[in-house]
Parts: sequence; C-alpha cells; structure tokens
Amino acid sequence: MYENIHMKGRFYVNKKKIFALVLIVALMLTGCGNVATLKNGEEVVAKLKGKSITAEDLYGELKKQGGAVTLTNMIDAFVVNKEIKTDDDAESYADSQLSSYKQSYKSYGQDFNAALTAAGYTDENDFKDELILEYKKNIVTENYVKDELSDSEIQKYYDENIYGDIEARHILISPNTKDDMTDDEKTEAEKKAKKEAEDIIKKLDKGEKFEDLAKKYSDDEGTASEGGKLTVTYGSVVDEFWEGANELKDGEYSKKPVKSEYGYHIIYRIKQKAKPELKEVKNDVIDQLTQEKISNDSTLQTKALMALRKKYNLEISDDELKKSYENSVNSALSTNQNSSN
Repeated sequence: MYENIHMKGRFYVNKKKIFALVLIVALMLTGCGNVATLKNGEEVVAKLKGKSITAEDLYGELKKQGGAVTLTNMIDAFVVNKEIKTDDDAESYADSQLSSYKQSYKSYGQDFNAALTAAGYTDENDFKDELILEYKKNIVTENYVKDELSDSEIQKYYDENIYGDIEARHILISPNTKDDMTDDEKTEAEKKAKKEAEDIIKKLDKGEKFEDLAKKYSDDEGTASEGGKLTVTYGSVVDEFWEGANELKDGEYSKKPVKSEYGYHIIYRIKQKAKPELKEVKNDVIDQLTQEKISNDSTLQTKALMALRKKYNLEISDDELKKSYENSVNSALSTNQNSSN
C-alpha cells in the first residue's frame, strides 16, 4: 500500500530525503551553522579516525544520488507555482485526493500517517502541498497542449467527432446473470435475453407501439416509465448504442438487437438535431481534443515542463548536474514514449 503515496510523484520519497541533505549542504557552503573547517577552508560535516568528510564531498555524492532529479523538482515547483496560483479548485482537488488516500489506507487497516512518514513527508499538509503541485502540473500540461493545437486539428476533430443530439426511445433487455453462475448458465441467460429482444422486435413489426413495449419490457428503470424516451449526445452513451442510433434514419427502429455491456437494446430514432457550428462548440472541442492527446501521449507533461523551464531561462551551471539533467529528461521522454506505444 505504501506505493500508493509514491505513485503521485515518481521521486517523492528520495526527493524529500535528498532535498533535506542538499539544504544542509547549502547552509554549510554558505557558512551557516557551527561546523569545523579544514586548513584549505573546506567545511567538515563529519569526521572519524583517519577521515574527514567535507561539505564538498557530501555535495558531490548527492549530485550522483538523484541530484538532477531533486534540482528538477525544485525548479518545477518554482515555475509551476509562478504560473498557476493556488485557487479553490486546486484546494478541492488536493482535499479530495487526500481523503481518498486516507480511506484507502483505512480500508486496508494500515496507518496513513505512518505511510506519510515512511515516504518522507512531515505531515498531511506537506503531502497536500504535493497534491496541489500535481494539480497545477496537470493545468500546465493542458495549457501546453492547447497552445500547440492547430486550426486544422480542431477542424478535423469537429468534423469526425461532433454530432447533433439524437432524440430516441429504447428498450433494454438485460441478461439475468449472477456472479455465482457457471459460464454455461451465463451463456444461457444471454441467449434468453437476446431471444426476448428479438420477440419484441417482432411485436414492433406487427404494429405495436414502441413506447407501450418500453413501459412493459424495458429494464432501464430511468426511461421505461417515459416509454424509453431519452436524448443522447456523442460520448454520453456506450459506443454500441450511439452507433446503433446514428445508423438509423428518423422514424426507424433496430431490426436486430444492439448488444452492449448492459444487455440488448432496441432503439427507435425519433430525430437528430442539426450539428452545432464549430464556433458554438469550439471550447468543448479543444477540451476534448486536449484530454484525448494527454491520454494517448504520456510524454506531454515532460514536454510541457521543459517548455516552462525554457520560458524562465533555465541555465544549469554545474556541468555534472547539467549532463545528468539532460540524461534524465531524455530517459523520461524515451520511457514515456515507449509506454504509450
């Protein structure tokens, strides 16, 4: 279960520990604290018989052990917080996530506070700050993708994915299956439901009213009392239902049952509204296209943060850290790209 806390940030645990050490080293290098000094001016952070460990020694080791990752996290925290203010939405997101984590640990009988400590967090507020930062990174990524969208991409998405709403009626026949059934019993229940749907279509063929049959037979409790009437938009129903409704002409009903995860649908298409103009739904198109791109390309947050660092004129003066940073970025892009393919 401890991994759950780590998942929100790949380097959270190490980051906390390394950051604390880097901070100590930074204080030492600036002359803060009561520390010993060697003849050459180097400050000693620890010593034992025959060996003195200096701040410079420690800093060099920390660079090797995740220094670039820690540096990148510090940079990103600064630039992201400069770009995106902490508003009510960010607070609500963090509170919701925090509550979800607590409930998850409680359900497994584990100590959430102990998990926080093990992950390197001081307290809940410390962890909440990370959740807020995560929310802001998501906003930064969305803004980056939106800025990169071309007019042709928006037009193409509109042409292929935006439809007028469809007014319809439907009758749903759900198989009477239970978890403790055998596979053969479930198959038999499926056959029975399909046969019932086919029999209803025969009744329609004989002239019986669709709404009357919906009230009598439909398993969709939300629409049965209204004669199966509903209005659907693209994406608001399962694909099979939309495709079945979209293929019909106004005034037609399904000649064969339409199977979905819910059972067997018989669809009657009343009418389809005119497709809205692009200017009316452009913001929705951009939002939908943005989320689709983010879902299909796990490198986009990395690219968005790289662009933001560039905006703030990031320069890494330490050659070792610079090389490690570049390797880390290239690795992240490569790993994320492979995982999204």
